[in-house]
Amino acid sequence: MKIGLLQLNPIIGAFAANREKLVSAYTQAVARGAELVLAPELFLCGYPPRDLLLREDFVAANLASLDETAKAIGAVPLAVGYVDKNSGRPGRALKNAAAVLQNGKVVWRTAKSLLPTYDVFDEDRYFEPAKNVEPFVFNGRKLGLTICEDIWNDEDFWPDRRYRRDPVKELIAQDAEIILNLSASPWHDGKERTRLEMLRRVARDEKIPLAQVNVVGANDELIFDGHSVALDARGEVLALGRGFAEEILVVDFQVGGASVPASRLVRTLAPPEFPTREESLFAALSLGVRDYVRKCGFQSVILGLSGGIDSALIAVIAADALGAENVRGISLPARYSSGGSLTDAEKLAKNLGLRYDVLPIEPVFNAVEAQLQAVFAGTQPNEAEENIQSRLRGLTLMALSNKFGALVLTTGNKSEMAVGYCTLYGDMNGALAPIADVLKTDVYKIARWVNRERKIIPADSLTKPPSAELRPGQKDQDSLPPYEILDAILDLYVVKNLGQAEIVARGFDAAVVNDIVNKINFSEYKRRQAAPGLKVSSRAFGMGRRIPVAQKFRTPA
Repeated sequence: MKIGLLQLNPIIGAFAANREKLVSAYTQAVARGAELVLAPELFLCGYPPRDLLLREDFVAANLASLDETAKAIGAVPLAVGYVDKNSGRPGRALKNAAAVLQNGKVVWRTAKSLLPTYDVFDEDRYFEPAKNVEPFVFNGRKLGLTICEDIWNDEDFWPDRRYRRDPVKELIAQDAEIILNLSASPWHDGKERTRLEMLRRVARDEKIPLAQVNVVGANDELIFDGHSVALDARGEVLALGRGFAEEILVVDFQVGGASVPASRLVRTLAPPEFPTREESLFAALSLGVRDYVRKCGFQSVILGLSGGIDSALIAVIAADALGAENVRGISLPARYSSGGSLTDAEKLAKNLGLRYDVLPIEPVFNAVEAQLQAVFAGTQPNEAEENIQSRLRGLTLMALSNKFGALVLTTGNKSEMAVGYCTLYGDMNGALAPIADVLKTDVYKIARWVNRERKIIPADSLTKPPSAELRPGQKDQDSLPPYEILDAILDLYVVKNLGQAEIVARGFDAAVVNDIVNKINFSEYKRRQAAPGLKVSSRAFGMGRRIPVAQKFRTPA
């Protein structure tokens, strides 16, 4: 059986555009010999639709799109994800569903059984789970159609299971001959490897072929990597979709028998190969920027170029995502800006081919100081004066954004965001924070990868001590421990949820741990007001980490 996997990039709520893309890809897969075609979870409406699901007109538009899509489908069936109404009330009003379309109509429906409510997921808020599953019969074969999380509960792979049911085993018990999975599985660092190994384990242990089609693209904070996969009954990879790009795969399965010879496959990857970690992070961030900007209806971006490593990396990512002609870099020097900062920013802009402007904020800073002189009289200069500079830079960038219709990219990284080493209404201004989930140590690693063939990012940006340049001789390490130590503590506290005593027991200085944890807790109010950040780690600030702002819980070191 030849199965087509449509690894496509939808836009939430763009029903006509999603339908057009789907039908075009379906037609191509059929032309290449597909006998059954699969499209991702909730593809017709886009994933995740969140509280748009509470709008009756949104659900109605999604159902109308399903009917319109069916009219374009011929004898080769298409399985696609959509939102269905739950007719079996009481219960939630909707179901996360999949329909099989054939010869102009819907011929079969099923719904998702396992609804994730952890990390970034909140599906139990909207959907009623399927109580029973059964195979879909096609050409005399029983096909086990599942939706994303339904395949993520294998008892042999996961030591801690979240659900009592395993829909895959339930379908196999009903003589399903192949498992098909429609997914919208968001990416984080290393997720593609974990997902593939889990799927291989399911196919091998259950001795059943398996095909998973995964969505690709980015919606707000979430990035979807694709990497759709086809496996034989031994768990061997028959075909693996590209990462972070659309693709149509047509794979020849041997259902109920031996594996198909490699000569008959679209592509064979054994063992599967993935890019380096830095390359994957860069590709994910570039996709995240491109989709956020374009799906929000914009074409270009503006960012402040400080000569530092963070803004340099974001400029490279933006140029890759949107084209250098759609990226504008602005240097905003003041009295504490070093000459090297300006020259490094200019070098970077020339290396990338960006439009570059220098707009000094010193005259405006002088005016604000004069305005505040009387009310500040008798006080010592501190963060108040320092942050005025950052806020004037933010004001300037936002003015340019308003005038020229370009989105502002904020340049803070996860290490800074964690401990509040950033200025509200200043360097936090903007529409998107591309590296808000990238630790400072990883910023350097990705930047070195960028420079692997030629020096795009100036060498000084990589080697000089990081500084906000808001006071004479300022260095990040005046206020923070070395980033290697800071990032290690952040990983243990934020990602792994360890308490202070547990972190100290791993060899970290108790005073340093206390200071960092206090900074993290105190800075929650800042992060609540931050621009959306692209999620690339297993635990990001924002929608994946929900901490109250007004709270007093502390654990002793």
